[in-house]
Amino acid sequence: MSGEATEPAIDAISALVPATLRALHAIEFATRHISPHTLGQVIEAVRGRNDDLGPAFELSRETNWPRHLAPVRDHLERAAASAGQAIAGLLAAPKEPQPIVAAYRSLRFYARSCEALYPLAPHLKPVSHFFLEQEARADTGLLGRLATADPRRPDVGVHHVGGPAGTRGGFSFYVPEYYDPARRWPLVVAMHGGSGNGGAFLWSWLREARTRGFIVIAPTAFGSTWSLMEPEVDGPRIDRMVEDVARDWNVDASRQLLTGMSDGGTFSYVLGLRGDCRFTHLAPIAASFHPLLMNFADTDRLRGLPIHIVHGAQDWMFPPEMAHMAERTLQAAGADVLYREIADLSHTYPRDENARILDWFLT
Repeated sequence: MSGEATEPAIDAISALVPATLRALHAIEFATRHISPHTLGQVIEAVRGRNDDLGPAFELSRETNWPRHLAPVRDHLERAAASAGQAIAGLLAAPKEPQPIVAAYRSLRFYARSCEALYPLAPHLKPVSHFFLEQEARADTGLLGRLATADPRRPDVGVHHVGGPAGTRGGFSFYVPEYYDPARRWPLVVAMHGGSGNGGAFLWSWLREARTRGFIVIAPTAFGSTWSLMEPEVDGPRIDRMVEDVARDWNVDASRQLLTGMSDGGTFSYVLGLRGDCRFTHLAPIAASFHPLLMNFADTDRLRGLPIHIVHGAQDWMFPPEMAHMAERTLQAAGADVLYREIADLSHTYPRDENARILDWFLT
């Protein structure tokens, strides 16, 4: 294939990659700051962030791509289309009967875009950097490990078990491409909020896992949300997921974090306070808490148990008083509680807190 034949495709890539990444950053901003009270402000902040996405997508569609770059085109166009759908849906949300519901629904396209884009990370530097924590993008040691890793290895990358991403009762997980079975790897199990799924929630943690070198499992509840009143439904499933991964990957039994958002955070209390719980650390985020949970807690386990609570001062679903109660109750029971309340956080997932949680967990 001649250089002249490839050049138009390179032009299409040069336009589509930055446009898609800008859109994804805008979606991340919207996801972090959205609430029923801030929807209008979020929309105005995002407006215009996809203006170059449509023209770049059309350029790609009109380009005669060489055959050997067809997979690149497919991944890029699917990623761009999903990112565009997310922003278009967000901008159109005020016209819907339930604007905030429509806005939340549109943001789900973020995960589809990431899943389409991620296979290009080994080949396109801007994509690789997008899936790294910002401070690590100049880390020559990490960049070297990624450059020499083989992403085609069957034991690394993104996996879905039990069906396609988001299948009820299944799970998704990620193993860094530079995985070395000779050392033990920390494990994070991250549980989605109500009506969510693990296939989508995985992308809330993959950037950090790829940067810091840990395995992340994102389960999907068997029902529409976690079995808070019947922990025997989802609890043993999560145990089996961890056992399945630990059988084939070298998981560090001394560093296992159970975390979750909203109902997932509440379920981390339900499972994590039990005497037979395998997890060494808990990090409930935007979670509900009731003192009755302590009826099922194990006194010996609670002594010194590291718990990192994150809650938003603007949480409209679970008021921060619930988190204050959790902090007081768990501290009184002997747990080692770190509480962080975020002034501008509503009831949404604070991805910018992942680094703090991991600094606490991995230290």
